Amino acid sequence: MIPFSPPRIDQRIIDEVVDTLRSGWITTGPKTKKFEKLLTGYGGQKVTLCVNSASAGLELMLHWFGVKAGDEVIVPAYTYAATANVVTHCGARVVFVDAGVDFNMSVAAVENAITSRTKVIIPVDIAGWPCDYDAINALVRKPDVRRLFNPGSPEQLRLNRILVMADAAHSIGGQYHGMKVGSLTDISVYSFHAVKNLTTAEGGAVCLNLPEPFDHEEIYRALNAKSLHGQTKDALAKTQAGGWRYDIIEPGYKCNMTDIQASIGLVELERYDNDMLVKRRHIFDRYAAAFGKYGWAQLPLFENGSAKSSFHVFLLRIRSITEEQRDWIIQEIFSREVSVNVHFVPLPMMTWYRNEGYAIRDYPVAYDNFSREISLPVYYDLSDAMVDTVVQAVVDSVGSVAGV
Repeated sequence: MIPFSPPRIDQRIIDEVVDTLRSGWITTGPKTKKFEKLLTGYGGQKVTLCVNSASAGLELMLHWFGVKAGDEVIVPAYTYAATANVVTHCGARVVFVDAGVDFNMSVAAVENAITSRTKVIIPVDIAGWPCDYDAINALVRKPDVRRLFNPGSPEQLRLNRILVMADAAHSIGGQYHGMKVGSLTDISVYSFHAVKNLTTAEGGAVCLNLPEPFDHEEIYRALNAKSLHGQTKDALAKTQAGGWRYDIIEPGYKCNMTDIQASIGLVELERYDNDMLVKRRHIFDRYAAAFGKYGWAQLPLFENGSAKSSFHVFLLRIRSITEEQRDWIIQEIFSREVSVNVHFVPLPMMTWYRNEGYAIRDYPVAYDNFSREISLPVYYDLSDAMVDTVVQAVVDSVGSVAGV
């Protein structure tokens, strides 16, 4: 069976983790701090905070911005549950918007959804394809949109407009107008989960790129405390001579990254652009060349004149089929010893959000994308022969079910 997305665990990673275990620093320590600095240099943002998951990073920043009950946060209907769940945890209302044909949120739908209660927009770079950040950033700065903004916290008053916080869980290494994801908008949040291009087993990072007059070093210190129970010093800081005393300045959270996690990330980041992304791009190109021969295959966009994907997930759509036929095709592919997936079931179709009153009929493009989509295997150790096996399994399965 060809698996869908196993992590890359080789001897370099094992050696780095063992080095961490032997160092005595297995929680937040020097490797986590080094990883943060390297991520800042890589993405071009102003400062980076590593945390234990992208979900934690998103929620941490919503709390930092003062999002609370009565507020609204705009989220794409086409995303993983984490993007919306963190809004619910803050007591705010999730406002879903429809997708475009590229799977990412429709900017026109976002504009129509903005009200005086809107505090944050969370674009999601589905499958690693960057959203249209020029349009989104321009939207929140439009005079009529700014006039609607009703600040409810010191941070909101300082920004004096809607915050744009990118869910970049899929897109580290993606580019938009020559700039890397991480520096494209106010805040971006990476995921380093086991299935991601760059993994730390579990983990994430908050990339801060706020405008003046925000002091990024001051925010970094505040977020460090917020991610460690409101404690003013982490374990590394307390090792300094006489540095044992600390304070609790708020009832914070516990979502710091550990040096064990960071050690994996250090290896992966060092070889990311010239190794991992090269291999993933090769797989995307091979799929595109193979499926481009078939009229029923709708290929994902992964590079054009303004943007380049991180090549995280290859989202193949089958033209002129139903959701039921798509599910049959997936079963046929599995019967041919190939693992595939679907990214994602739109959130208005999920029980919790459906019971909250959301209906998929209000998001027709998101549903159409979902109903015909099959995610194909993309990972470092996927050989050309395995890619060919995946292609043949898909072609045979589509033919068997759809007769094309």
